[in-house]
Amino acid sequence: MTRHAKRIVIYNHKGGVGKTTLAVNIAAAFVSLGKRVLLVDSDPQCNLTAYSIESNVVDDLLDSSDDEKKGRTVWSALKPISEGTGNFKTIRPYELSSNLFLLPGDIRLSEFEISLTSLWAECVQRRIRGFRGVTALSSLVSEIAKSLEIDYIFYDAGPNIGPLNKVILLDCDEFIVPAACDLFSVRALKTLGHTLSEWIKEWEIITTLAPDNLYMLTGKPRFLGYIPQRFRVYRGHPAAAYTSYLSKLEKNVESELIIPLRRLDTALARRSVSETMLEQIQDFGALANAAQNEGVPLWKVRGTGTKGQKEAARQTFLNLSKQIVKRAQSV
Repeated sequence: MTRHAKRIVIYNHKGGVGKTTLAVNIAAAFVSLGKRVLLVDSDPQCNLTAYSIESNVVDDLLDSSDDEKKGRTVWSALKPISEGTGNFKTIRPYELSSNLFLLPGDIRLSEFEISLTSLWAECVQRRIRGFRGVTALSSLVSEIAKSLEIDYIFYDAGPNIGPLNKVILLDCDEFIVPAACDLFSVRALKTLGHTLSEWIKEWEIITTLAPDNLYMLTGKPRFLGYIPQRFRVYRGHPAAAYTSYLSKLEKNVESELIIPLRRLDTALARRSVSETMLEQIQDFGALANAAQNEGVPLWKVRGTGTKGQKEAARQTFLNLSKQIVKRAQSV
């Protein structure tokens, strides 16, 4: 199976850093740039799906996800792999708008994650079932992306360092790290860098054990950049606490992400730390809450926020998306 689209995951194992909101707004900005985008809700909490689709439709999706004919969630597709009854089932994603598609999440994706533990072990034992299992999500996404002529795929991953996120990170071409401006985000970078390095080294070993002509994960996720966000602005300037944490974030990005990845392969973290900040995203407050309630990007909210706030949000995410495109094409 051939990979036809650039794959990017917005990932931080620390919760509360706005991954889902970033995914929705980045995807909308990409569409405005003329790109065809597939969003993959790979978090069992299903926040991206709940954000993007009306609640009654989400309930129907989850209620029928086990149905062999009606199931349309990522669990519906991966259930045969998880239960050991066959290959993944191709499903039709939701078209959210012109050029924007969603592969809906499912709380039962956690069951697939449990099965991945044994599937990883089977890879070490050189069993084909293991390789097909750990690459099933990637194969499914490849098939959908090819059929829809997708340009960019964005995974919305859950806040953990489990086997499902291992599969997703190793499947992606690039990863982006969102970070809140607080002590916990600063500290989380150390765990993130160490874990990702171990995953890459483990996959390098596993690929030497794989039988010939199997579809494989790329195993080389490149660090595209980080996004400090949710900071307060007073009279047009960031709060002093944000400025303090920003310097700490930059220091830890270099020591805990860039340097360890560069030791493995210089191509994984080619840029210097001064070049890796993608965009600074302020706290949009009530506008962000309204966007979630309405299921739209920040700049399309109807009942809240001024025209100036919405335009500022649109420009922020448009600039961010242009940076992502530029960097993804240059690596």
